[in-house]
Amino acid sequence: MLAALVAVVREVGPGQLTVTHIVERSGVSRRTFYEVFEDREDCFLAALQEATDRATQRALAAAAGQELWREQLRAGLKALLELFDEDPGLAGLCVVDALAAGEAALTQRARIVLRLVAVVDRGRREASPGLNPSRLAAEGVVGGVLGVLHGRLAARDSRPLSSLQSQLMAMIVLPYLGPVAAAEEASRATPRARRQRSERGPSNPLEGLHMRLTYRTVRVLCAIGAKPEASNRRVADAAGVHDPGQISKLLTRLESVGLIENLGPGAHRGEPNAWRLTARGHEVQCAVVQPAAA
Repeated sequence: MLAALVAVVREVGPGQLTVTHIVERSGVSRRTFYEVFEDREDCFLAALQEATDRATQRALAAAAGQELWREQLRAGLKALLELFDEDPGLAGLCVVDALAAGEAALTQRARIVLRLVAVVDRGRREASPGLNPSRLAAEGVVGGVLGVLHGRLAARDSRPLSSLQSQLMAMIVLPYLGPVAAAEEASRATPRARRQRSERGPSNPLEGLHMRLTYRTVRVLCAIGAKPEASNRRVADAAGVHDPGQISKLLTRLESVGLIENLGPGAHRGEPNAWRLTARGHEVQCAVVQPAAA
């Protein structure tokens, strides 16, 4: 559902986004949606949190191997821009769409911006002699960088964002290390851009499933995941499905789309079935259950 939101919000915009858009794109039922999220805004905030977590983890991992503030920023910025090029949907969600998604999204975005300001503000510790930048300098730098990225993403500019790295680094270091360091950064060779992905967002394991996931089918998948090689009756009891005919139809349908497989001899041998999730079934179960657990 989060992957579906990231993809569809780029098409219709946050102001026009509806729960219907999300459930139709993701292939889950409205009931399943409301089992996980309170409303459209709750889903948007969860997607924004996941996107910013991914971006933060990528940047921190890249910066961890560097000692000086300048090198840490360069490595982190490079990793972030490469992620944005790999996943334009994520980039648009973080930089553009969050600005038009309501008060809660703006509040969440403001917390992220404050973290970025704190990272840039560490440059005061390494400032060149004669330079005495205030915290306001960090706020201006972060605002300027986000403004450049917003302009490119809002215009759907096809040029890779990673091509901006040298110029953005020059903007960042200028108030702290002076014009010589800024010129050095600006003259650095632009990193080779990675191949850009489509704007469809993160991989969606429900895509192409050819089956609408309802609350009951999700319960059946979870029951089989928790009790591998369970019989029809055990699955029915765990999933709360009390009609033998209904559980039989659900299991047959899930088997037909490749989400479960039967390891038992079955009714034609007079013995119970033994159901387990396939690899695809496990992916789908994780995609549905993990957001709810978070």
